[in-house]
Amino acid sequence: MAQILRQEPREIKITPHINPYAAGSVLIECGNTKVHVTANIAEEVPRWLKGKGKGWVTAEYSMLPGSTHERIKRERKGISGRSQEIQRLIARSLRAGIDLVKLGEIMITVDCDVLVADGGTRTTSITGGFVALNLAINKLLSSGELKENPITHQVAAISIGINKDGNIISDLNYEEDSSCETDMNIVMTKSGKFIEVQGTAEGQPFSSEQFGMLIDCAKVSLKTTFGAQDKILS
Repeated sequence: MAQILRQEPREIKITPHINPYAAGSVLIECGNTKVHVTANIAEEVPRWLKGKGKGWVTAEYSMLPGSTHERIKRERKGISGRSQEIQRLIARSLRAGIDLVKLGEIMITVDCDVLVADGGTRTTSITGGFVALNLAINKLLSSGELKENPITHQVAAISIGINKDGNIISDLNYEEDSSCETDMNIVMTKSGKFIEVQGTAEGQPFSSEQFGMLIDCAKVSLKTTFGAQDKILS
């Protein structure tokens, strides 16, 4: 019988306004994982959106050379497939929480740079990215460039896994992630709706019962994560 061994996320710390030059910025720490996130505003949208009265939110993701046990080479010749997949996930997740029509023809780029990687870098980037995006939106509202807040949903993410004993663990660190049979990333709104569920059985396939437990565990974990966001957003 599967059990939930840990449903509380690691300690979360979000420090806002970490970068004086960005419209919105945070340093988000989940356990030992640390990600520097900035949100920058451009009064110009991609060419395929010009004249359509809609804005755009995009994201970039990178891991700094000293973020892991072995030095990671800088992606000077173009981003890797992994980085591309992660930044697309971050961007999709953030766009799910904003009304692009209300944003108008403005583009916001959220840059996520991993300072220390100890598991959950993509989910940490989404959670911190949403706060940085909000801070940038607040700046646009304060300046009068936006008349109405385009944020529609509060967004956060968590990683959940199944260990070799078939039990559920929330917010995996690197060691736990490396040894888990199943790894799942879940992106949700504060109202309880799902934005994205990415789950892979890297070892034994998981049952529908375990799948339900993974979802339930994520919901509990994300209450704490949303609470950490609220301390900054409020």
